[in-house]
This record gives sequence, structure tokens and C-alpha cells, in this order.
Amino acid sequence: MLIVIGGLPATGKTTLSRLLAARIGAVHVRIDTIEQAIVRSGLARHPVGPAGYVVGYALAEEHLRQGLTVIAESVNPLAVTRDAWREAGVRAGVAVAEVEVVCSDPAEHRHRVTSRSIDIPGLRPPDWEEVVEREYEPWERERVLVDTAGQAPEQSLDALLRDLERVRGSGS
Repeated sequence: MLIVIGGLPATGKTTLSRLLAARIGAVHVRIDTIEQAIVRSGLARHPVGPAGYVVGYALAEEHLRQGLTVIAESVNPLAVTRDAWREAGVRAGVAVAEVEVVCSDPAEHRHRVTSRSIDIPGLRPPDWEEVVEREYEPWERERVLVDTAGQAPEQSLDALLRDLERVRGSGS
């Protein structure tokens, strides 16, 4: 299965993706890691454009073809990126679940943006203004929606696991 996790910065995507990967034994493909590696190589500067996503699609598809479950985590802000993840899953012949992570409490979201630490050397996180000004197209199709506001990460994980079981059961 391909589980595509998207959402604005500091909504809890990475925390949730890591917890989910550990719980279900999946591969976690993180676009921030890929993009920062491209920048460290000297081949590009931020923003790197589509390169990180293209590498992510290829890695996800390869892992899926090996029979592994993949959690693909990125902001995933555009319909074109969402479609490309779905196409990678279709080409690999697996079910695809799309997940949007939000933090519906603006004060909590802002606090997360301004207080978080980054675990990728050299990556500069966006500030609050950059987060709220970011291009982010509305989702136009079915997805699992996880609101992390006011919840411990484990609570968000439990909700996500319940929803993923429903998706898996419906054959999406």
C-alpha cells in the first residue's frame, strides 16, 4: 500500500509518518530529506523545484514493487503532486490512501511553526508568514483527514490507523 501524507508545515506530518512507519513496518519517504540532500550535493538551492518529488515518486514506486508499504510524506500542495503519487501507486499495482494532516487551531499551529526544531542539517524551516502564504490547493477528492490540534501524537496515530483500515476495507 502507498500512504501519501500531505499538509502544511508543522501540522504533524513527520511525527505521524514516523509513528505510522514504526507501527506497521513501512518505508518512510520524506521529501524534505531528499530535497536537502540535493541542496547539499551542490546541484541546486532551495527551492529545488520538482526534483525532490520526482526522486520521491521513483523511490516509492521501487519500494512498492518490492512488496513494501510506503509512507510518502511531503507538503504535497498541488493537485499535480497528488496525482503523481497516486500514479506511482497505480503503476506499482497497489492501493493508495491519501491523508491530509491539518492543525485546525491557528494558535497551536503557529506555536508549532515558531518553536519546532528541525532534524535535517541545513534545512531552514518556514516561518509563520511563509506557512500561511504558501500555495496550497484544496483537495478535490476523497482523502483521510487527520486533525492533530489538541491531541497527543499517539491519539492522531490511532485515528489514522482506524481510517486506514476503513480505506483498506473499501478497496481504495
